[in-house]
Amino acid sequence: MSDNRLKIGITQGDANGIGWEIILKTFSDVAMTEICTPVVYGTKHIAEFYAARLHEVEPMQFNVCATAVEVKRGRVNLIECGAQDARVDMGHATVDGAKVAIVALERAAADLREGAIDAVVTAPIDKEAMQKAGFGFTGHTEYFASVLGGGAMMIMCSDLLRVALMTVHIPVEKVAESLSKEKIVDALKALRLTLKRDFEVVEPRIAVLALNPHAGDGGLLGSQEESIIRPAVLEACEAGVLAFGPLAADGLFASGAYRKYDAVLAMYHDQGLAPFKTLSPEGVNFSAGLSKVRTSPDHGVAYDIVGKGVADAQSMRNAVYAAIDIVRHRAAYDVWSSNPLQRFERDKGRDVSAKDLPDTEPED
Repeated sequence: MSDNRLKIGITQGDANGIGWEIILKTFSDVAMTEICTPVVYGTKHIAEFYAARLHEVEPMQFNVCATAVEVKRGRVNLIECGAQDARVDMGHATVDGAKVAIVALERAAADLREGAIDAVVTAPIDKEAMQKAGFGFTGHTEYFASVLGGGAMMIMCSDLLRVALMTVHIPVEKVAESLSKEKIVDALKALRLTLKRDFEVVEPRIAVLALNPHAGDGGLLGSQEESIIRPAVLEACEAGVLAFGPLAADGLFASGAYRKYDAVLAMYHDQGLAPFKTLSPEGVNFSAGLSKVRTSPDHGVAYDIVGKGVADAQSMRNAVYAAIDIVRHRAAYDVWSSNPLQRFERDKGRDVSAKDLPDTEPED
């Protein structure tokens, strides 16, 4: 049964990347407006520029809005934002291309924070161009953590695999000094909660990767496994987390042993993302641990293929699907887990029938 009550915001991303191509391809399918109400934050003339080059996609008739209050179900809505004279330079990093991405991102984040939309899906940005345009964050994950508060955790997810990261956008040389037992314990607790709340895993099993080759080889190749990671795993287990490790990354992924776990906690960016993108090229990036839901495709701006009509929109579609699922799972979990003692006291001493129980259908 279709249900398009959820408003899903989509940011246009870098004007010179494949963002608009994958947005147009995704929402050219009318079925997408049956499962959600898309609210695209972007620049109309840039959307039309790319639409004119996508011959395999029917021209899209946006419902152009000034605010999220004006969006309509069953339509692809466009909240216009960004300079109307911004120049498109396909396949090249420019300040103009980044500036329109920033404006769309800020507008969508404000609506998300205020509850005007239910989730945000972000199209790719160019981090270097964003810095030149005055964006003060190393990526979307850090930006949303600042806007929404809380400690965001990057989780790459697909039907096959979920990989969470201890460290994200920092140089490899700083990874070891950024790790501590306390941080890993906190990350494992947070990962357990998001797997239960956002992914409906009853009691997650989490694989914890080693930092050094061969899990340190007993200290021969590094000490962090014995001094930091193993003690963290043991402490997390004592706190109720089903954590296992430290495990050598190459062995876990090459053997297929990752299938035994509900998630993998990697110590640094490429340690987790290289195998994930190889195994799940159409995966989704989810910013866990925030008060609101943000997802994105698991790829970048792909300047080399912009305008050629070959950009694959499946990761964008999956990011929309994931945003919808996570919003619904989270709403249901919060209902099921709220005030059980209070409910027991209320119902004590009388028979409880099905009509007395709370409606656990999430409010969309």
